[in-house]
Amino acid sequence: MRRYPMIIDTEACTGCGACEAYCPVEAIRPGGDRTDKGKERRTIDLDACVECGTCLRIRVCPVKAVKQQPLEWPRSIRSAFSNPLTEHKSKDMGRGTEEMKTNEITHRFAPHEVGVAVEMGRPLVGTSFRDVERVTRAIALLGVAFEERNPLTSLMEDPATGSIRPDILNELVLSTIIEFKVAEERILEVLSALKAAATGIETVFSLGLIHVLPAEGPDELPERVRRAGFMVRPNGKVNLGLGRAFPEGGAQ
Repeated sequence: MRRYPMIIDTEACTGCGACEAYCPVEAIRPGGDRTDKGKERRTIDLDACVECGTCLRIRVCPVKAVKQQPLEWPRSIRSAFSNPLTEHKSKDMGRGTEEMKTNEITHRFAPHEVGVAVEMGRPLVGTSFRDVERVTRAIALLGVAFEERNPLTSLMEDPATGSIRPDILNELVLSTIIEFKVAEERILEVLSALKAAATGIETVFSLGLIHVLPAEGPDELPERVRRAGFMVRPNGKVNLGLGRAFPEGGAQ
């Protein structure tokens, strides 16, 4: 018999409902069974649960009826992409790579390149890997190379086609990030492919772009993205790599 990590012990549950409001995918629901005081006990819909662990970490159950059990593959993939305390087997923690936010230290993205992060799913929505595959397949048709260190890429059966391993296609997660980079002149191709893919999925995604500001002249990328029909909210971020040396030998 398969065992799952998050359950509500119906014998212990008093039906107070305190845990229900904290589930980000509304998987905690009245189960029909009532206490001797007439209150309806809660249960976790395992089909909807993404194993984020919020119901346990929030510690609102007065009788500790929310319990964690061992997790088996492929359901364990839900926890890896939904619970911030779960370690990815392909890397340390997280859903994407640090370089998307620390380029001034790592120099992963060169001038005239655009880093793309497609974050699929959100609280109250989540996403299935089947929907993720619809997007990765659409992007792969453009010949882009997915970021190798991104944990999602390690779950692809064939990164060249964007196909996801069939054993996890039906698994749900709170969110996951698709990462790749393209030459700046190809960004409109990517945006067009993403808009087309969005019409065939049952979830939502946000789009993050990173690029090096031009040394001279205006930054034309935001306006090109706007004309493609995407809302643009420019953000700047500076990360200090304390203790890391400059090429000249000075400390940063």
